[in-house]
Amino acid sequence: MAEKPVKVPGPDHPITVEKNPDRVVVTVAGKVIADTRDALSLQEASYPAVQYIPRTDVDFSQLERTEHETYCPYKGDASYYSIIPAGERGVNAVWTYEQPYAAVSDIREHVAFYPDRVDSIEIIAD
Repeated sequence: MAEKPVKVPGPDHPITVEKNPDRVVVTVAGKVIADTRDALSLQEASYPAVQYIPRTDVDFSQLERTEHETYCPYKGDASYYSIIPAGERGVNAVWTYEQPYAAVSDIREHVAFYPDRVDSIEIIAD
């Protein structure tokens, strides 16, 4: 098996991970799937910021692990979950980096949601 390329964030592809001071609530099919005051906001290059939510603040009884995996040369291997109440829209809608690269190691034990596969990812200012 070929070695996977590893890239370090830098001026051409900056990545920052910061604590989000606000509450983040994710809902699907009228159910709260995640609710936290400890989200991390990951900003990667020019992409929209992604909210990474601690696994302890996610209702895993509403999720099902899948075999789907992807690779990011900046963050590592991602594993996926489907959101059961969301049906087809929820397939592989949640991802996590279980062994992220050192540059983004803060997102270990966190998950993120595709915004178009949930009803809402609400950021509520305190």
